[in-house]
Amino acid sequence: MKEYRITQHPILPIPERKHIHIYWQGQRLTAYQGETIASALFAHHIHVFGHHHKDGSPQGIFCANGQCSQCMVLVDSKPVKSCMELAAEGQRIEPLEGLPNLPPATEIPHMQPAAPFQVPVLIIGGGPAGLSAGIELGKLGIPTLLVDDKHRLGGKLILQTHRFFGSSRAVYAGTRGIDIATLLQGELESYPIVKIWTNSTALAIFSDRKIGVLKDGSSYCLIEPQVLLVAAGAREKFLTFPGNTLPSVYGAGAFQTLVNRDMVRPADDLFIIGGGNVGLIAGYHALQADIRVAGLAEALPECGGYKVHKDKLMRLGVSIYTSHTILSANGRDHVESVTISKIDSACKPIAGTEKTFDCDSILIAVGLDSINEFYTKARQFGLPAFSAGDAEEIAEASAAIFSGRIKGIEIARFLGFPANPIPEDWYSIMEILKSKPGKLHAESRLAFHQSVFPILHCFQEIPCDPCTTLCPKGLITLHTKDIRSVPEFNFESDNCIHCEKCVAGCPGLAITLVDYRNDPQQPIVSLPFEFNQDVIPSLNEVITLDIEGNVLGINPVLKIKRIPKNDRTLILHIRAPKEYANRIAGIRIQDPVPPIITPNLISNLSDEAIVCRCERVSAGEIRSLIRAGCRDINEIKTISRAGMGACGGKNCTSLINRLFREEGIPLSEVIAPTNRPLLTEVPLGILAGIDEAKQNE
Repeated sequence: MKEYRITQHPILPIPERKHIHIYWQGQRLTAYQGETIASALFAHHIHVFGHHHKDGSPQGIFCANGQCSQCMVLVDSKPVKSCMELAAEGQRIEPLEGLPNLPPATEIPHMQPAAPFQVPVLIIGGGPAGLSAGIELGKLGIPTLLVDDKHRLGGKLILQTHRFFGSSRAVYAGTRGIDIATLLQGELESYPIVKIWTNSTALAIFSDRKIGVLKDGSSYCLIEPQVLLVAAGAREKFLTFPGNTLPSVYGAGAFQTLVNRDMVRPADDLFIIGGGNVGLIAGYHALQADIRVAGLAEALPECGGYKVHKDKLMRLGVSIYTSHTILSANGRDHVESVTISKIDSACKPIAGTEKTFDCDSILIAVGLDSINEFYTKARQFGLPAFSAGDAEEIAEASAAIFSGRIKGIEIARFLGFPANPIPEDWYSIMEILKSKPGKLHAESRLAFHQSVFPILHCFQEIPCDPCTTLCPKGLITLHTKDIRSVPEFNFESDNCIHCEKCVAGCPGLAITLVDYRNDPQQPIVSLPFEFNQDVIPSLNEVITLDIEGNVLGINPVLKIKRIPKNDRTLILHIRAPKEYANRIAGIRIQDPVPPIITPNLISNLSDEAIVCRCERVSAGEIRSLIRAGCRDINEIKTISRAGMGACGGKNCTSLINRLFREEGIPLSEVIAPTNRPLLTEVPLGILAGIDEAKQNE
């Protein structure tokens, strides 16, 4: 069977891993030790993991984060989340067809109570915020326990191959996310006072202020902390549209997990919904993995992410459709195409603007919801609690790092440990790092054509300053009171030494260099390049484009070079006429994908879109209850079972609230659902303390 694995990548090394063998419906498959079952199945192009017991709909991965329970399979007759369970030699894996049969009970098992474990500080979440807080607590010698439900620390950092924006002085700006994760983990592990439990899930917070934790996936523990820090991150938002639960409709985090963590190629043709930083960056990651991006649709009139990310995609050949929404995902048991349409100022689809694109995957990147249930419960039960990172407020990872640092020191001071006061500028730096994209400046056109100098294709005020640290002559500067400013090059100086460090090191890949010294009529343009070299045949011609993706010409590549000690970004040298050399901002990697015009589809839309994935409850069913007078989501749960499934309402509650808004009901009139005591599923035998080995006999 053909494997869909990434065998070369411009940024990520291809690890040497031990081969193992698993069995899918009796068929022997090759897997790698340390990868999840879901990734092993995707590597063999298996995207359907079972069928729902209610209507037989195909089930597949959506979040790859243990939050949605759509990827359940049977492993040696036991139901498990395939995105969280590691593949192991000889596993017998079957699709989950309907409801699994419970194993027979032959005797009453002997149950053991969980022994409490006391610790001054418990941190839930080992992403950028949790790691940073743990480091500050470790520095101060405060006993701390950090639990994370993944097999590796770093959170979303381990999915980010690009260089980070932000402050070079404060938060590793200019360093790739994957490397920041390694740096933070290494620093945390240098403090033995901080214990780390990976593959361990926080399950619940109880009224006696104990916290249930599933340790290493097999034993139940009760933690008694003096203080809790919730740094659990965020879960991805979902959308309602016909076909929204088809296999291969998934969140950006799931896609990046498969591609950048597990080196699996989950798609050939991808369409993206959402133009924030997450969607734009995921599109770039797809192209790096040799996946065609058929297009990107954003409901707002302009993408909400950084303009340098949008510009980069457009130059590479991705068409971006602003003021557009998804109408439907089309296919029988997997995605075969997507239909979008333009929307008016009231966000209503405009008839006659429908477009359909052939694709085999749809990536949903329409925002995040904080995972703050643990913080809310802790406060309710009187347990001193703090939150940091996305669990507190959705922002960039650089802000989460600073948030974690601050909360770590705040916790130390709360506990009475001697700690230096938090520097006053830390709070202002954190607010700067949280700031949204700011003012756009007009692109400047240079009139002179001489010497050598960089062109800064960065015209939006964003929190970013690595370019100012890259130039050894200090010729790139920011001229405002903080890092949210457009960089400038000192053209009055003739000191550029053509080192190209600014070209290779800009996080937005938004700097080029033009050298007129040898041939003022045909200067050489230096461009950053982060793709496999076989994308460009040796010394071939490429299509060059301006900052907005407009074609400028077809130009020869003179060479591809690597700067010594540079961080994996290559430099292309391209010869171009002086008339547009200083306007070149990138090269095309793929041809834009034309849509199929498919009008008159809007009238066929219905309320068939699924709101509750677990119980297969449609938008139409919930709308009818709202129109009948339901204002209590608990009542909606009782009647329709929406929110009663395996995920515990984590994914559908926000969609139900959206339906209330669409029906003109203010949320102030809506009664929120009662959360379950357990926020994550766990086998009852583990809660009862039954020995795992005996369960498997």
